[in-house]
Amino acid sequence: MAKTPTKSKSKQAKSAAKAARALAHAQTQSQAAQEILGATRRPGWERRHNHPTRPKNGFMHILLTSKVAKLGDPGDLVKVKPGYARNFLLPQGLATFATPHNLRIVEKHRARLKALEEAKRSDLQSLAAQLSQRSITIEANANEEGHLYGSVNSQQIASALATDGFQVDPENVRIEGPLRELGFYSIPIHLGMEITGEVKLWVVPTHIEEDQG
Repeated sequence: MAKTPTKSKSKQAKSAAKAARALAHAQTQSQAAQEILGATRRPGWERRHNHPTRPKNGFMHILLTSKVAKLGDPGDLVKVKPGYARNFLLPQGLATFATPHNLRIVEKHRARLKALEEAKRSDLQSLAAQLSQRSITIEANANEEGHLYGSVNSQQIASALATDGFQVDPENVRIEGPLRELGFYSIPIHLGMEITGEVKLWVVPTHIEEDQG
């Protein structure tokens, strides 16, 4: 059982703000692609703008308009085989030609994407700093030597952090294995963008109330 304070309204507000920024990032990432697609449907666009890059060394450059596994995200400039582009990516609407016009559309959105990424990194750095100031306690059954009858795992640690207002995926709680001893632990938490925080964890024996009657 974890003993931690309940989540405050300020933390709820911060979590909501972070979620809003993440949503804005995702929307902006696809906005350039949608603008390209919209432009290509206008009358006369093909004649004015669609001048495909000639293949060089067996490859050609195209702009992705959708996320493609192992290739890239919307707005990415990628190099592919001409056959792959013409027979699959372009007919399926997953990409368009890397014309100067299309490249300008993408560049128009890059500054906003960069600002959103910087805001996300700042949020994660702030979260790492907050985690370093936190201490959580998990109770567990143990013998007199301090050996746990069971263990404390990443799921329990993530649950304790959630009670304290920090939503963390158990997979991002980086412990080498279940904790089997009472004591103090410094637990690394992977937050993303190569940022890691650490939270202080106390594993203490379960408190048993004495019978008063």
